[in-house]
Amino acid sequence: MTLRKTGIDKEKSAQIVLAARKDQELREQSYRGQALKLFPWLCGRCGREFTHKNLAELTVHHKNHDHDDNPADGSNWELLCLYCHDNEHQRYEEMRYGSGMTQKSTTQTATHNPFANLKDLLKK
Repeated sequence: MTLRKTGIDKEKSAQIVLAARKDQELREQSYRGQALKLFPWLCGRCGREFTHKNLAELTVHHKNHDHDDNPADGSNWELLCLYCHDNEHQRYEEMRYGSGMTQKSTTQTATHNPFANLKDLLKK
């Protein structure tokens, strides 16, 4: 059985390279691509460092929670790892809607009436 060697199809490889470059440009135009260029690859909360190998675990968090607010200077963004990002959104939801847990009231009812002797004081 003989193996036939095939040459590299230069046109097909040029198309693949062109498509990869186009995809990279689109990624760089996205707010995530912009944020990764602007900021160091560190989690803003826990300080974890990221490399190309684990960069997918670094997310862009919108500080004001408005995903349509994407200024070019990055003032509404911070880079957070997956865990800190989830924690931040959980805290925001609890603040916004409450924790959903009912708490027992520990306050006691007042027994003192500050106006009890007011009528007598006004007569004097």
